[in-house]
Amino acid sequence: MLDVRRLRLLRELALRGTIAAVAEALAFSPSAVSQQLSALEREAGVVLLERTGRRVALTPAAHNLVRHAEAVLAQLEQAGAELAQARRGPAGPLRVGTFPSAARVVIPPALALLAERCPELEPMVAEVDPAGVADLLRAGELDVALVHDYDFVPAPTEPGIDRAPLFAEAMYLATTTPGPGTLAAHAADPWILATHGTLCHAMAIRACQAAGFLPRIRHRVDDFDTVLALVAAGQGVALVPELGVLAPPTDVHLHPLPMSRRTAITHRAGAADHPAVAAFGAAVRAALPTGLLTHPGAARS
Repeated sequence: MLDVRRLRLLRELALRGTIAAVAEALAFSPSAVSQQLSALEREAGVVLLERTGRRVALTPAAHNLVRHAEAVLAQLEQAGAELAQARRGPAGPLRVGTFPSAARVVIPPALALLAERCPELEPMVAEVDPAGVADLLRAGELDVALVHDYDFVPAPTEPGIDRAPLFAEAMYLATTTPGPGTLAAHAADPWILATHGTLCHAMAIRACQAAGFLPRIRHRVDDFDTVLALVAAGQGVALVPELGVLAPPTDVHLHPLPMSRRTAITHRAGAADHPAVAAFGAAVRAALPTGLLTHPGAARS
């Protein structure tokens, strides 16, 4: 009989590439991960890992086993959701991930509504860049999260993760001049971008490349209020989504662009019907600000 916990480790190795990365993500020691994977090989009766010095590679049999592991783990999540439904209702901790602008605009009213509907549920919110959410969900450090993607940085397909669209936002070029409002017109200006490694940073780089130039980066800032303050101070231009410009400085001009940012709710595959996850999703949909382009499949509750 194959041990599910060891299957999870094999799945993580397939995704993360190294035993050290698996150990760090799941709070194991590298030797413990190696021991568990060796035990899984004995259970399977076939070679799963090819070791060359300190590096390991999955064999074809291991890749096939990972494919089955994804289905098994999703079924276990669904079973857990059904057991939770049999209890008296959403209760206990719910680990929520979100990006900063949603944390400021969407999450507070959603949590207030959730407290009314599910007083025994204890949501715990952490700000996380969407690029790292899938790993945290698979590792069990998050239960549900709000994530976003852009026209120039579409959401990747993540094994073991389900995603449901919520809404879309307009994108703006923030400047101190009334026009022109195209990216190419500001190719020579200094730019204010998010920190390297974030989706916002990748979006800005690719949008500028599509306009025919590489931005000259002066500041790297993630908080949109700070970004707009820097724009108002004449420190550069920036790309900002709708949730980030709800109260812009009076001397900042916002030029709408033919691009958008899309927000979705995401969780482990099989967990959609878990009472706590479902209650959180319903509260978020009910708390969305008016005026956002709500996705047709994300009707308010």
